[in-house]
Amino acid sequence: MFTYTTKGTCSKQIIFDVDNENKVHNVKFIGGCSGNLQGIGRLVEGKSVTEIIPLLRGIRCRNNTSCPDQLSKALEDYLRQKSSVNS
Repeated sequence: MFTYTTKGTCSKQIIFDVDNENKVHNVKFIGGCSGNLQGIGRLVEGKSVTEIIPLLRGIRCRNNTSCPDQLSKALEDYLRQKSSVNS
């Protein structure tokens, strides 16, 4: 399980799992617009980290970011942390 604290959005945290094939599962947003965020979680379920990042990066809502944009940042952070552990 990976937890990311969001910046500039109504949601406060994003929690998700990534399997051994780099596929995302069980995305949950804490706070924010429940229906929309559940929809995002279902749409990305089972997709690869590297497929999701460019799809969601740069979507804007307020404060020059959005919950989907923050998910892309969370996944980038996950990749950075995974890379530093494996180095």
